Amino acid sequence: MNAIDRTPADLLGSALAADPARPLVTFYDDATGERVELSVATFANWVAKTANYLQGDLAAEPGDRLALLLPAHWQTAVWLLACASVGVVADVGGDPAAADLVVSGPDTLDAARACSGERVALALRPLGGRFPQPPAGFADYAVEVPGQGDRFAPFVPVDPGAPALVAGAVELTGAEIGARALADAAAAGMPEAPRVLSGLPYDTWRGLSFGLYAPLAAGGSVVLCRHVERLDEAALADRTAAEKVTFTAPQA
Repeated sequence: MNAIDRTPADLLGSALAADPARPLVTFYDDATGERVELSVATFANWVAKTANYLQGDLAAEPGDRLALLLPAHWQTAVWLLACASVGVVADVGGDPAAADLVVSGPDTLDAARACSGERVALALRPLGGRFPQPPAGFADYAVEVPGQGDRFAPFVPVDPGAPALVAGAVELTGAEIGARALADAAAAGMPEAPRVLSGLPYDTWRGLSFGLYAPLAAGGSVVLCRHVERLDEAALADRTAAEKVTFTAPQA
């Protein structure tokens, strides 16, 4: 992490400047067989489009709270970085009734309806596919975001010292996310520019750190595996070798 890197958005900007073509997020869903690999440039493009949608169409402002009801998924990672880019507080698994807006997967739509603000739904289908029938009361992310701009500039500069993330009992500012993620990478013994395999859920700071923030802060990449418990030891070893993993997040 460079001295000028403060927030997750800064970290992504540095990664983009250093090597836009390298992999950043490789996602597996072992329930469906899906595999998606996003380079730094592709991931940053999704983040820019989502941030433009969040700031523009959804009229979100710095300090607004977004209840993020999504599993460990590449699109969740995109939303986390988009929130950081706008200055919106990402409340992972937060109470929709207490949030200014909500982003939900297909399994949490009933809970998400408690939000009185803007509601966005993600089908979480392969290749970012849309819902066959948009859920009532929600905008379909896959319909709304592709047409957004490929570059993003916040209307108001994001304050690194402002609240940025809530994950259970952990509440962090943008600057604290980067610093704590880098400390996690060092404490875990991650090598330089690690290729991290994580099957941890995104419902705790630990899962978020190993599954996104620590690899990003350490100049590496993540192989994010949903439903990894479906793999036997041999299949997991094959994936580790094929993906050139250099660090595996401990499950316990």
